[in-house]
Amino acid sequence: MRQDEARLDEVKIAALGEGIEEETSGTPIQGGLQSAPTELKPQTSKRNLGLVYVAIAVFFFSTSPVLAAWAEPLSPYEKTFGRMLIAALAINALRMLRREPLPTRAALPRFLGYGLVAAAHFLLYIASLSYTTAAHSLAIVYTAPIFVALFSTLFLREPLAGRKWLGIAVAIAGVAVLEGFEPKMQGTMLLGDLLALGAAVAFGLYSVMGRYERDNHSLFSYASAVYGLAAVWLLPGAIFGLVSRPPDFPTGALLAVLALGLFPLALGHTLYNAGLRLAHATYVNVIATQEVTGGIILSAIFLNQQPGGSTIVGALITLVGVVMVIILVGITQFSGANNGSPLQNTFAIRRNHIAPVKIITHH
Repeated sequence: MRQDEARLDEVKIAALGEGIEEETSGTPIQGGLQSAPTELKPQTSKRNLGLVYVAIAVFFFSTSPVLAAWAEPLSPYEKTFGRMLIAALAINALRMLRREPLPTRAALPRFLGYGLVAAAHFLLYIASLSYTTAAHSLAIVYTAPIFVALFSTLFLREPLAGRKWLGIAVAIAGVAVLEGFEPKMQGTMLLGDLLALGAAVAFGLYSVMGRYERDNHSLFSYASAVYGLAAVWLLPGAIFGLVSRPPDFPTGALLAVLALGLFPLALGHTLYNAGLRLAHATYVNVIATQEVTGGIILSAIFLNQQPGGSTIVGALITLVGVVMVIILVGITQFSGANNGSPLQNTFAIRRNHIAPVKIITHH
């Protein structure tokens, strides 16, 4: 009897070992426990590489305020149309090299909607830089994760934990400091800040609308289609700008638009998403918020936009609130996998540690 029980225990242990081996894709198991060095080292190196990609992407993102200023005297419509067209062509070239299909004709009506909202987001952001400082614009646009959380609750019925409201309140307080204690505040700057807020709202809608599609299309297929259709929506405004004034296309302005399409959007977007596939989305998005810091520094150096004390304090408070929302979203996703045994939770978290949803906006 004891021998039969012992054999039964051995069978159970062997079955458990095989199950663990399957979950870890062939990772060697010794004594029912995972061998840490063989699993952790590749994971760590991939994560670090992903974070390097994101750091480079943030640098490219940070150049957008300077490049937009250098693209004067082109109108916001012309700047935005040009950069969306260039980014679409660049990413579509990568899509063709990888032989990835475009979205189907049946998906065209949905993608027209995504393109419209994307066009509104980038147009409002570029327009805001003509009326307010880069520090104000970036800090306000980076409240976008708050609108993603709110719209996900409103349209997708995703729960909004009470802890996230604290982060939202902190971010709103930061914006209040930006607006209420700005010594140079006037009607023009307020208009620019409202345009930046509109850009944040538009990105919140864009992120929620496109969430399903990003799970069903490759990165390059999705981005090239959305950017290309955004350019189509912007084309009438760009044409109107051309016919309503004498054509004036300085070489420097055209090069700046070319750089806007290639660096912050095409290269930055691709590197960011590559990092998102290698590292935890929470880490990636927290690092990405440093676009605000980088944009303020580059604008101070190249545009002589020296931020005042209230601007720095307000931007910092806003970023703290946004980071709180991002981290709490990450914690919620992390804890959502913990619904089994400790061993099951370990592998559930490992399988799902790269979130598919991008919640940070890049310019």
